[in-house]
Amino acid sequence: MQIKTYQEATEWLFQQFPSYQEIGVSAYKPDLGNVRLLCELFGNPQNDLRFIHIAGTNGKGSTSSILASILSESNEKVGLFTSPHIIDFKERIRVNGIQITEEDVIQFCNQIIKANLSFEPSFFEITFVLALLHFQKSKCSICVIETGLGGRLDATNIITPILSIITNISLEHTQFLGTTIEAIAGEKAGIIKPNVPVVIGETTAVSKHVFQNKVESTHSPIFWAEDVNFDTDFEIPLLGEYQKRNFRTVRCAIKILTKKGFELSTDTISKGLNNLFRNTGFFGRMQVISKEPLTILDVSHNLEGIQQTLETIKNLTQGKLHIIYGTSSDKNYMEIIACFPKDASLSLCSFKNARSLVIGDLEKISEEMSPKPQLFDDVKLALSSIQSIANKEDTILVFGSFFLISDYF
Repeated sequence: MQIKTYQEATEWLFQQFPSYQEIGVSAYKPDLGNVRLLCELFGNPQNDLRFIHIAGTNGKGSTSSILASILSESNEKVGLFTSPHIIDFKERIRVNGIQITEEDVIQFCNQIIKANLSFEPSFFEITFVLALLHFQKSKCSICVIETGLGGRLDATNIITPILSIITNISLEHTQFLGTTIEAIAGEKAGIIKPNVPVVIGETTAVSKHVFQNKVESTHSPIFWAEDVNFDTDFEIPLLGEYQKRNFRTVRCAIKILTKKGFELSTDTISKGLNNLFRNTGFFGRMQVISKEPLTILDVSHNLEGIQQTLETIKNLTQGKLHIIYGTSSDKNYMEIIACFPKDASLSLCSFKNARSLVIGDLEKISEEMSPKPQLFDDVKLALSSIQSIANKEDTILVFGSFFLISDYF
C-alpha cells in the first residue's frame, strides 16, 4: 500500500490508528512503550530538541499558544504541538505559525506503512513523533508541547524539557486519570522532571500538596504563578477572566526563560499577544478583532457553548448587539436562534464548507422570523456591512461554527 494524497493520509491515520478525538476511550494507550519504539525507529529526534512541556485540565492550549507566539517574536524558531485540531489535521504541528505540509504528512504515513511495525501505536503517538521529526527537520530552537491527556503516561512525556508548566487541576477524564483532585494532580505532576523548573498556574490545597511532594523527590525548582504580582499591564486579545490567569502563568514562565537566556522584553510580549493568530494559528476563542465597534469572533457552536458566550457578551455590551450567525446543517439551529437576545439585530451567513446551511436554507429560516434577518454568503462581507451601520459603542458577535470563523481568516 502506498498513500498518494493528503486526504488518503488523513483517512488512513484515523482509520488505521483511531484517535481519542474520533472514538474516545478505546484509543487511549496508557503506556510510553510504543512511542519510545517509534522514536527509536526514527533516530530519537527528541534528543536534538529543546522543549517546554505544558499540562493541565484547562487553559493548556491557550497557554501553549500565547507562550509560543511570544517566543516567535524573539527570533526563536518555535515548534508548536497542540491538540485536537479544529478543521485540519495540520493545525496540530506548526513552526512559527506555519503548518506542516501535506507532503510531509504523506511521506511520514508511507514510512510507517513501509516499516511494517510489530506493534500498533495510537493516532496520537504517531502524530507526536511526526511533530518531533518535523521540528528536527525545521531546526527549531525551542518546541512548545501540549500534553494530550493527563501527563505521566501521555505520549509527549518521553521528552525532557527545560521548563514544565501545569496550568490547573480539576476533575476530568476520571476513567483514565482518577476520581479525585489528588489522583489527577498526581498524573499531571508526572511531567515534572528531575532538576527541571516547573510553573504551577493555579492550585487548590490538595493539588498544591501533591506538587510540593513531587518536587521534593525530583529536586525541581517550583514557581507558583498565583503568588506573583506583575506590574506591567498588557492588552490580551482574548476575553474572559480565565485568559488573564493563563497569561499570568505565561508571565511567570517568561521570568524563568529570561534567566535561561531567552530575550523576552516587554515589547516582545506585546507583539506576541498582538500577533497570536499569525504566530500560532490560535483563533476564535472570544477573540477581539476590533474595538469600535467592539467586534468579537467565537467558535462556540452547540447550544450550551453559545449560551455561555451570550452570557459573557451580556456583561460587555454597551450599545446594541449585532449577531452574525452561521451554522452547519446538522445543528439544532432553530433552538439556538431562539435563545438569541430579542433586542439584538441578526444576520445569517453561510460559509464555504460543504456542511454549511446555504443561502436557500437561510431564506427558508428567514421566512419564519420577524423581524427578518439579513442574509449573507460571505462572512467578511457580512462583517463589513454590519460594521458600517453600527455605532462605535455597539458590539458585533460573529459565531456559530469553526468553519464560519475560519472563513474570516
